[in-house]
Amino acid sequence: MNNWRANNSSINSNGTDLTIGFTSSAIAVFLFGTNFVPVKKFDTGDGMFFQWILCAAIWIVSLVVNLIQNSPRFWPLAMVGGSVWATGNITVVPIVKTIGLGLGLLIWASFNLLTGWASSRFGWFGIDPEEVSKPILNYIGAGLSVLSTIIFLFVKSEVQSSSTSLEATPLLRESSVNNSENTCSDASWVDSLSPLRKRVIGCTLAVVAGIFYGSSFVPVLYIKDHGRRNGTLYTGASQFDLDYVFAHFSGIFLTSTIYFLIYCAVMKNKPKVYPKAILPGFVAGILWAIANCCWFIANHYLSAVVSFPIITAGPGFVAAMWGVLVFKEIKVIKGSVN
Repeated sequence: MNNWRANNSSINSNGTDLTIGFTSSAIAVFLFGTNFVPVKKFDTGDGMFFQWILCAAIWIVSLVVNLIQNSPRFWPLAMVGGSVWATGNITVVPIVKTIGLGLGLLIWASFNLLTGWASSRFGWFGIDPEEVSKPILNYIGAGLSVLSTIIFLFVKSEVQSSSTSLEATPLLRESSVNNSENTCSDASWVDSLSPLRKRVIGCTLAVVAGIFYGSSFVPVLYIKDHGRRNGTLYTGASQFDLDYVFAHFSGIFLTSTIYFLIYCAVMKNKPKVYPKAILPGFVAGILWAIANCCWFIANHYLSAVVSFPIITAGPGFVAAMWGVLVFKEIKVIKGSVN
């Protein structure tokens, strides 16, 4: 009888873990596929000011999470993952401007998936390799991701110019713009590129961003894995992923601030600031931060090798639906690639 109760309790606990894990994954998928939508209709210029606003909102969410978690120990190594993510993040605005939100997210999500899955599955960068109950199905899923990435390269993206997009109804209502504000137009180096160069640069940046995004969880996984061992610097470290959110997000904000200061110096203290991007950028940052917290939770209850394929593949579909149904920017090429 005692054994039966123990087994039943174990099954219930496992079922609860799976429920929490998959629910967190579903929330993360939707928010990751949606978080840049509020910004789509607003001028963001070269993206440097926007990324700093986004990362500031992300850090504020992490501060709230840290207080809820009763301020767990701060591990500086976890900041490295945030720095890696922030480095990939500075490419987002050029990607959206060159190949569009839908296609850009599809490509970077694919490489995010492959990098995160491979590092967790095979134990790259000093983390412990994770085993799965059905490795063949796991490999098939990774193979399908590679195939989908190749297919994405044959998707035609039509990105509206800033003047055209401003004529459409914005997702977040804009107030009237006076003549003095019009001097801060959405002109950037991207606008002078030919369609072919836009496609090449956009796809390349999306690949780089995906690799950086997929590597961002490695420091946290490293700390957790070495926390289970005796005689290491991280012995006794928390095994609950959400305890590393504040350090991870602090790395994001610190790195984005450094990049923004460098940008200000290069621009001779005359950065392109777009006031109307502040509120949408802040909303985008909050949505992203909540999604990433859900991802941390999913990593804990499902393991990274399971959560990565779900959370990195799903947002591409959500973003594609936004691109097809709302922005009308994705068309499948028929006959040949233009």
